[in-house]
Amino acid sequence: MNILLLGSGGREHALAWKLSQSNHCSKLFIAPGNAGTSLHGINLPFTANDFPAIEKACIEYEINLLIVGPEEPLVKGVVDILKANEQLRDLLIIGPSQEAAQLEGSKAYAKSFMQRHNIPTASYKEFTAENFEEGVEFLKDHPLPIVLKADGLAAGKGVIICQNYVEAFAEFELMIQRSKFGDAGKKVVVEEFLTGIELSVFVLTDGKNYLLLPEAKDYKRIGEGDTGLNTGGMGAISPVPFADDAFMQKVKTKIIEPTIAGIQRDNLDYKGFIFFGLIKVGDEPFVIEYNCRMGDPETEVVIPRMKTDLVEILQATAQQKLEGVHLEIDSRFATTIVAVSGGYPNEYKSGFAISGLNLAEEGTMIFYAGAKKDGNQVVTAGGRVVCATALADELSEALDKSKELAEAINFEGKYFRKDIGFEFGPR
Repeated sequence: MNILLLGSGGREHALAWKLSQSNHCSKLFIAPGNAGTSLHGINLPFTANDFPAIEKACIEYEINLLIVGPEEPLVKGVVDILKANEQLRDLLIIGPSQEAAQLEGSKAYAKSFMQRHNIPTASYKEFTAENFEEGVEFLKDHPLPIVLKADGLAAGKGVIICQNYVEAFAEFELMIQRSKFGDAGKKVVVEEFLTGIELSVFVLTDGKNYLLLPEAKDYKRIGEGDTGLNTGGMGAISPVPFADDAFMQKVKTKIIEPTIAGIQRDNLDYKGFIFFGLIKVGDEPFVIEYNCRMGDPETEVVIPRMKTDLVEILQATAQQKLEGVHLEIDSRFATTIVAVSGGYPNEYKSGFAISGLNLAEEGTMIFYAGAKKDGNQVVTAGGRVVCATALADELSEALDKSKELAEAINFEGKYFRKDIGFEFGPR
């Protein structure tokens, strides 16, 4: 089977690493990929948003299975475009249609979906320039803190938690009247603040059935103790210690199963990953957000724990044959620590040589994110540079191995958090 994977981050390196291990994988292509994905397949010189190039590559390389890694091409309708091409009628695709991808592409669409299908989530109201003054009045009576969310994709930066009313009014105006997040913030969702602990739950669905993947918890803040600015993710662990059988049963019955049933009732074309961004409030799960693809860096701990052939599972997903498919999961803990460029998530410099990339041993893996080839060396090419992943029987042991690996990898300005998993016991 010839496979094309779209994307260029640590998520795509982890997926390429796993896909290439399958006996069903004849040739693996990644577009555009990075220095890590080139270790497992052939990188192609176009982006995940270059739809004409994707169509051409699918025909030229006789692609049988296409996997969409990032969200933007999904929200822009890449699946619909490929399905409309008569030459690609046999192509198997992992990713939802453009309408179904609005579960991630529009916060208001997702909240309406959850409300319609009785899926637990924070109460909310949405506003635009047309009812801006009504929104200001709504904020005045809203309990603190207040959560403001840009409706559209804002590269992970479109959520603001306001601790006082002055901040809330100012940010509300910046988003709607002054286009702080561009078109993504033309509509703003004002949401109740939920207090609890977050986790990420993932499934593969063929639109009718679903397969539960290992859950994970990621760490978004740049600073230790979960302080400082939000990032794309500084590390992750799997499994999540508090996600016991009783809690996960609630997740299945109250969130996952109603979501799959809602997808069917709304006639959404959905064959791919669903990422449930959840928060545990007391003993109850609530949905913060849906994503229509795997998370990053969660993929770097979820994929290493999946023992079953990934190509077989994805083929069953695309062919709507997931019923009865069993996933074998490694019982060990997986952890990943992300080494980032100095200055990230603000301005940073790239092009620095990376050393230590050959130091992964048994039970550890290095997944490249913002890293590219420059002659015979690999250099930094992004904010998040590499992910140091480890597997071990105990969480503390896995974290120690990830930390040792992150310390051994070097490039100018390197920074990583040393406290990933801090709330689950002393380091």
